[in-house]
Amino acid sequence: MPKRQIFLFSGLILLFVFLLFSYLVRNGHLTTFDFSNTVHLQDHISRRFDGPFSFLSDVGRAEVMTIILAAIFLITRRFKAGIIAGGLFVLFHLIEIYGKFFVSHRPPPHFMLRTINLVPQSPFEVSTKNSYPSGHAGRTMFISVILLILLWQTKRFGVITKLFLSALIFAFDITMVVSRVYLGEHWTSDVIGGSILGASFGFFAGMLLKEKTEHAHVSENKKKSWLPRYKIEVKRVE
Repeated sequence: MPKRQIFLFSGLILLFVFLLFSYLVRNGHLTTFDFSNTVHLQDHISRRFDGPFSFLSDVGRAEVMTIILAAIFLITRRFKAGIIAGGLFVLFHLIEIYGKFFVSHRPPPHFMLRTINLVPQSPFEVSTKNSYPSGHAGRTMFISVILLILLWQTKRFGVITKLFLSALIFAFDITMVVSRVYLGEHWTSDVIGGSILGASFGFFAGMLLKEKTEHAHVSENKKKSWLPRYKIEVKRVE
């Protein structure tokens, strides 16, 4: 099966899972799970992590993630794919805003909030009474899926290097989603829903990331040559 079809089906399946999960959240089936998980994390993680986790909150802002996304496509010179991926990034945020306005899911109470405001509040941040889904988790997963696809497409790195870099990406993702719950910014169901939605749109964007091969580079070099090529043969005359 072509990679594009794999990415399309993966994105559609995750989108369906997100809709099903949103139904469970909307009907309050995960309330006990959310509260007990937040209490568990805050009881077992030292308050010394308040600062580093709060820094991740600033890294996960929409403005910072937009710059990171643009930098990825500028560095890899995939401008057309970057424009469409940017459109999907905007669409993700529209669905996020829709969810926070229409899915009744209140954020954790104020006494659980541990965020240290290192940077003034973003002017692009939408103030809502609900917290589902998590935009930070969704943006992180969206960019992580794109990075992983690009990483495993390239032939510049060996398998060991790719595995190591993939592990770093996964570690960052886990740290980001855990920080949202620990800081009391979101419930666990918020970050799960946001992660599923972000990954779904990441796979949709992955459909545009064509693998660059050596054959393609050779073809480009041939196109650039405007002089005719002649084959010279030397024959011995007796």
